[in-house]
Amino acid sequence: MTELLPQIAVALSLAAEAGAGPDPVGHVVNHKGPWGLGWVWSAQIGTLALSGIICILGFRWIAAHIETGPESDGAGRYVTGNRLAHMVEVICVYLRDKVIAPLLHERTRRFLPFLWTLFFFILINNLLGLVPILDAMYVIGEVLGQDWKKQHVAPIGGTATQNLAVTGVLATFSFIVINAAGVRELGVKGYLMHLPGGAPPDIWPILVPVEILGTLNKPLALAVRLFANMTAGHILLATLFAFIGMAFAAIETIGGVAGLGVGVGVIAMSAIGAFAIYLLEIFVATLQAFVFMFLTTVFISQLSHHGEHHDEEHDHAGGETPALAT
Repeated sequence: MTELLPQIAVALSLAAEAGAGPDPVGHVVNHKGPWGLGWVWSAQIGTLALSGIICILGFRWIAAHIETGPESDGAGRYVTGNRLAHMVEVICVYLRDKVIAPLLHERTRRFLPFLWTLFFFILINNLLGLVPILDAMYVIGEVLGQDWKKQHVAPIGGTATQNLAVTGVLATFSFIVINAAGVRELGVKGYLMHLPGGAPPDIWPILVPVEILGTLNKPLALAVRLFANMTAGHILLATLFAFIGMAFAAIETIGGVAGLGVGVGVIAMSAIGAFAIYLLEIFVATLQAFVFMFLTTVFISQLSHHGEHHDEEHDHAGGETPALAT
């Protein structure tokens, strides 16, 4: 076996140089649009458009199955008529009653549409990135007689939320909503007085700039966190798949039983690792959508009249959620 190690190393090196596996970084970055579209329409713009269509049409269909039926159905009119719609309803109710309402109280209904949309839009984009749409585009390109993979172009595919420009826009919307809600809740004077937080005026020259930087840092943290988490996992997956491609090339280079044994071993380990990381990526995709929405809710709640809710928060310390405003 020791005599085979140098041969194996050379074979894997040659396979890597020959491009037997996909370039991990090149596979996850944005692709230009084909047919001369350039960056006017990129692959991730296509993914954003698809997620928008899913949100608009898909949730209209889900809402139709969740809404209360006619009185002639009796008690059954309150039962959701589809399993997918029921799952979405459970998620929405949980986010409303256990996450958003304890923080926003009577303002919950006002911000529910924005926060629900934020969560599901990010979640759908994260999950679409786990679907091999980009690889399907490479196959379509081959059918059309074009090497889209080599040209690094595609009409759709990739994870839009691993683009810092996309996460930056989402964070900007959150920033606008957070601060607009604060001004509406506290007034302009109250919003400005919220910066020193009741500290003595002597330290305002130090504290206020720090608070302003902290306010500007919130959307930056939201954008970078989502971008980094989605990018890291996808690069790891692409690397594992690259090992599989290199192993196939190594089998041909080494040859014989030894080459087959090495290749099959690398393929098996890489496939098991890729499957485990894929499951982890599904969890991370859901978690990051939740974290983005949750932190936005927290930042909105921080800009409020804290004293008015002190007694109410004390009453609900046992875990009960406050009733929603009607």
